[in-house]
Amino acid sequence: MSLSPELAKARDEIREHAKAAGLDFFEVIFEVLDWHQMNVVASYGGFPSRYPHWRFGMEYEHISKSYAYGLTKIYEMVINNDPSYAYLLHSNGMVDQKMVMAHVYGHSDFFKNNAYFAGTNRKMIDEMGNHRSKVMRMINKYGLDAVESFIDCCLTLENLIDLRQVGFAIKRPDPIPEGFEEDDEIEIRKFPSKDYMDKYVNPKAFLDAQKEKAEKLKKQKHFPEQPERDVLYFLGEHAPLERWERDVLLMVREEAYYFAPQGLTKIMNEGWAAYHHSQIMTTKVLDDSEIIDYADHHSGTVSPGAGRLNPYKLGMELFRSIEERWNKGKFGPEYERCENLNEKLAWDRKLGLGRQKIFEVRKLYNDVTFLDAFLDEDFCHQHKLFLYGYNPASKAFEIVDRDFKKVKAKLLHRLTNMGQPRIEVADANAFNRGELTLKHQHDGVDLRQDWAWEVLKNMHRIWKRPVHIETVVDGTAKILSFDGEDKKEQRAM
Repeated sequence: MSLSPELAKARDEIREHAKAAGLDFFEVIFEVLDWHQMNVVASYGGFPSRYPHWRFGMEYEHISKSYAYGLTKIYEMVINNDPSYAYLLHSNGMVDQKMVMAHVYGHSDFFKNNAYFAGTNRKMIDEMGNHRSKVMRMINKYGLDAVESFIDCCLTLENLIDLRQVGFAIKRPDPIPEGFEEDDEIEIRKFPSKDYMDKYVNPKAFLDAQKEKAEKLKKQKHFPEQPERDVLYFLGEHAPLERWERDVLLMVREEAYYFAPQGLTKIMNEGWAAYHHSQIMTTKVLDDSEIIDYADHHSGTVSPGAGRLNPYKLGMELFRSIEERWNKGKFGPEYERCENLNEKLAWDRKLGLGRQKIFEVRKLYNDVTFLDAFLDEDFCHQHKLFLYGYNPASKAFEIVDRDFKKVKAKLLHRLTNMGQPRIEVADANAFNRGELTLKHQHDGVDLRQDWAWEVLKNMHRIWKRPVHIETVVDGTAKILSFDGEDKKEQRAM
């Protein structure tokens, strides 16, 4: 549904205010949806043209019931694309629509300028449509059960990508994989000699011995030579898949890399959008009759919820803190060396660098580096951040610690690698039998066992040979293995 004249006028006004605030965004196309349409689009991750799969139906049921029971309500949705597409809920009031529009322009600016989005496909709406067409052709040729079952398999592995690649164009395997066995001729080193003397200088027995030694070394050569963090790329290159299966695997990988920057910058992205919608609404857009409604709905957006960290609130407040600190010069060696609390509280060098600094931060950081660099002890105490845990004695969740270093360390640990385990291909020719060994970079948190076995099962389906993973279980180094029929757990040697 297109915008009404009233909404179109509000959009034009807010767009100009966003530009005046220094935002540099893609063109934004707003569409108005009813609650049913909004739930459908949300269940597809914002892309109604995605390939068919049962998980999107499950997501739709979950979202629809949450909305019907008043548990959640989707106010806005915006797609990282050029142009960006944003969806407005038809039943929202005008104040909500204005706030959402201002919020969306903040997101679009972030998509366009943050370094971690630089490698994303800016025509992903078209690409999603291409993926749908491919899957539909596969279903027509190979059957729904076969294709959907293989998609299920690949989706359990979709987080096994290398997040260090995010921000760059992703590696793409060769069009036709040849498997991991090398077929190049082995080069035999010979002593230099004249042609007529060659059979004496390099006798056949010597050459045969050299060739046998080279063959043995070739078999023993570690593969891959360096651990490979991008497991999906490795499987796309070397797993013995049919062409359509390989296409599905690489499709899932491409979508995983597209969505990865949003997971890496959730706090920054939402905080940046909330910061700017707050600035635009309170200083440029609202009239007196709208202030109460706006305050009510804005506070609901940024208020912390029970048992969860609100990325809108944390990100917005941290951007505000950075702006204030750089305006007043509360950074650098001189400020850090000051030990007088009253002097530090009154510190103001009137540098006026705040706006410049937050735009620089928006461009260069992700959530981990953002919090590591700018979440300081003063901010932690000011916003009452703490650790909590379940107390079996009282049968309730309680505050465990308020220590700044522990709070920050816990938060950074939770965000590192988007909270996912770090898995890499360690050896694709284990025991010289072409078996696949993965390695879990253990960081103090054990793998969830039922998930680990499911991943090994699906990895075996793709690799077609036994698969293993080196990990730590209850403080003991273990190897979990699956050969297609039996699961095996043994202590690592």
